[in-house]
Amino acid sequence: MAIDLNFTAGQRAFRGEVRAWMEANVPRTAPKTLEGAEGFAQHREWERALARGNWGVITWPREYGGRGADLIEWLIFEEEYYRANAPLRVNQNGIFLLGPTLMEFGNSEQKARYLPKMASGEEVWAQGWSEPQAGSDLAALRATATRDGDHYVLRGHKIWSSRATFADWCFGIFRTDPSSTRHAGLTFILVPLRQPGVRVRGIRQIHGEPGFAEIFFDDARVPVVNRLGEEGQGWHIAMATAGFERGLMLRSPARFQVTAQKLIELYRRHAHECEPGVGSAVAQAWMDAEAYALNTYMTASRLMAGGTIGVEASLNKIFWSELDVAMHRVGMSILGARAELLPLAPDAGDIGDWLDGFIFSLAGPIYAGTNEIQRNIIAERLLGMPRG
Repeated sequence: MAIDLNFTAGQRAFRGEVRAWMEANVPRTAPKTLEGAEGFAQHREWERALARGNWGVITWPREYGGRGADLIEWLIFEEEYYRANAPLRVNQNGIFLLGPTLMEFGNSEQKARYLPKMASGEEVWAQGWSEPQAGSDLAALRATATRDGDHYVLRGHKIWSSRATFADWCFGIFRTDPSSTRHAGLTFILVPLRQPGVRVRGIRQIHGEPGFAEIFFDDARVPVVNRLGEEGQGWHIAMATAGFERGLMLRSPARFQVTAQKLIELYRRHAHECEPGVGSAVAQAWMDAEAYALNTYMTASRLMAGGTIGVEASLNKIFWSELDVAMHRVGMSILGARAELLPLAPDAGDIGDWLDGFIFSLAGPIYAGTNEIQRNIIAERLLGMPRG
């Protein structure tokens, strides 16, 4: 399919509008990490600032706090967002994952209740997927939701819940049919985290901040109206959410294009110190980041023309997660032994955030569905290979 890579006059004007707003509003001092209490509050305030400028969720309908932008405009927005070095989004679980899921499966009351507060940053969402006994096998979950009149009573334990330490709500699936196994009998439920029967315990990471959390449900009562879709439809809805996670919006190309450019600049400063072949690895990283961007523009154009994204979301997820690891490995190799220093160390020099980025990149092949699982999906559903 041929693609016109030239932007229209309207798209160029949109880019100028985004750039001007970012230059005027992005904090001059970067907020602290969003995985700590102070940094989380600073990032939440940035979400509110975006919403005041009507930049929080630009692809959403206007009635829910968006501006009805198309996917090409979203890609342009992301390019300018990362160009301006704007803060990371603290509410990405809500705006990129639950938001699209609500628009597809939620009723009118749920959309009106949750989407505007999600868009404004007033309510921040966490994921409630993984469980200690289930690991990457989401269908093996054991947390239950028992119907009691117009409420569900939740019991169980979720773990590795992104943002849950400081978030207001979580979304997850619970087993509502006690006799069911695997994918059957699961229901998608929205749960407030600050209520009786819900206990959140942060999980401290290597840098000491609780970016993840465990969530314990001890007879927590949640109204039935918090159910998304029908009872027993949870697996189907969760897979739609996972598709959003692995598809276009969780990791925009601009994120990797900016990293590739920083990698080039790092190499130029240290080329005389590098082993043979490092320059080729830098060039490969840049080419892969550009290829990912072009492929994303192609996919966006196809979706705008009425197409869909299916199994290729798994291909997409593998590519960007392994690209992120590869770029940061090259950056670490350029820096050599200094790569292990923290940015504030006396001899750190220009190491920047390469160590932090490298450590985070290692999680990419795990979250949003492990790459091993994604390869199984590709083999079975795209290539038609038999199950092993």
